[in-house]
Amino acid sequence: MLNRYALQGAGLVSVASDTLASVLWIDLFEPTPAEEQAVEAQCGVDVPTREEMREIESSNRLYEEAGAVYLTSTIVTKLDTDLPQNSQITFILKDGRLITNRYTDPLPFRRYISYAERHAATCNSGPAILAGLIEAIINRVADVVERVSADLDAISAEVFTRPFGRRRGGGRDFRVVLERVGQSGELIAKTRESLVSLGRALAFVQQAAVANLANEVRSRLRTLSRDVIALSDHASFLGTNVSFILDATLGMINIDQNNILKIFSVVTVFLLPPSVIGTVYGMNFEHIPWLHESWGFAAAIGLMVASAVIPYVIFKRRGWL
Repeated sequence: MLNRYALQGAGLVSVASDTLASVLWIDLFEPTPAEEQAVEAQCGVDVPTREEMREIESSNRLYEEAGAVYLTSTIVTKLDTDLPQNSQITFILKDGRLITNRYTDPLPFRRYISYAERHAATCNSGPAILAGLIEAIINRVADVVERVSADLDAISAEVFTRPFGRRRGGGRDFRVVLERVGQSGELIAKTRESLVSLGRALAFVQQAAVANLANEVRSRLRTLSRDVIALSDHASFLGTNVSFILDATLGMINIDQNNILKIFSVVTVFLLPPSVIGTVYGMNFEHIPWLHESWGFAAAIGLMVASAVIPYVIFKRRGWL
């Protein structure tokens, strides 16, 4: 899909004209080869393919060529699902015009298009549109970081707080907790990757000689760079917190397992003496004490009960239970 946007009236509007006189932004969304070739011929740029956009080398993602600046950034998408993904988006600046090539439809793009329709002052050039798009992406990332932080706080409270009226570990499914920790860790890892990519792109475009950035746009980009650094630091802190909560959850699981094994061990100790007494009186020998007494059975039962109760009392007084 090929969309062209021009500044008319209150803001950006989509235009169907093939002429580039008033077009400030050309958006390629899952373009066909014919659409790529049309944009390349009209604008004199080389639109990278999907495979080229996935390259990790800086020289293949950030470069200047034929008077154009190419920026390929990794953007985290599908943030409201259990499987967030990282996708690549290429921004091309040439002759004051922005060209974007993408194979995903992230929420920040839709939000920015809706915003730009009513705010002409912030989208009066290609670099200004680039700054607006990156700002929308960073705001979305900030929302995700805030959500992950709240989720980790809730998980931490669930792991470390004793459920009311229950023993420690009671009523908690640590499998679900581990799944939530894993999802938070995966999301924060992809977010950090996206922030690193955006930080590199912002630094490159500010020093690019052919970008022709206005002072206002350059100031916005510097502010966005500081925001990226702050979010990256916070995301790193959350990554450390994820590791801590994961270790704590595994430790709680080990404690619960040890408590279960402890119960079985204690029960075995309590039942061992009665079992020995019952085994002795179960032998087929004629001469066994109290065997022929009328009170022998009751005495044996009482002896077995006493042999179980006495260890329990000793363990309880020493605080082993």
